[in-house]
Amino acid sequence: MKWEDISEQQCSVARSSAVLGDRWSLLLLSDFFLGVRRFDDFQQRLGLSRTTLTNRLKLLEDHKVIKRSLYQQQPARYEYRLTAKGRDLFPVISALVTWGDKYYFDGLTPPIIRTHTACGHDIQPVLTCPECHEALDARSISARERPESAKLPPLERGPVSYSSK
Repeated sequence: MKWEDISEQQCSVARSSAVLGDRWSLLLLSDFFLGVRRFDDFQQRLGLSRTTLTNRLKLLEDHKVIKRSLYQQQPARYEYRLTAKGRDLFPVISALVTWGDKYYFDGLTPPIIRTHTACGHDIQPVLTCPECHEALDARSISARERPESAKLPPLERGPVSYSSK
């Protein structure tokens, strides 16, 4: 299956991967959650080409994960901000950070410390059941197909390249 065809799958992971499934998009999202908003700052932090950065930002904008807003008139300059849809990716990025901290900083101090602003404690977020509040892992969850699930049309594709160069 071609990368472009992944958006046609009847699977939430496949459809999400069509938008978020390359390394640059995930790194951009991580930087968004660290407060980065401007093109030059993304480019400097990530070291990717202007073309690749432009394509990834356009893809995220086309899918309403981010929005572009003018912050300077002459010359026109824009910054990018997460939309509600983009902010809803916080648990996804947070889970990747927690996983990376566990498996790639074994015995070392991870580079980013997350602090719960309401209480001031440093934290490692944990996925919990919204009903009983018990911590969840892969062995404590089962899944089944919803019998009445609708077949969705493919995601709309714009002129953005989906390759992960």
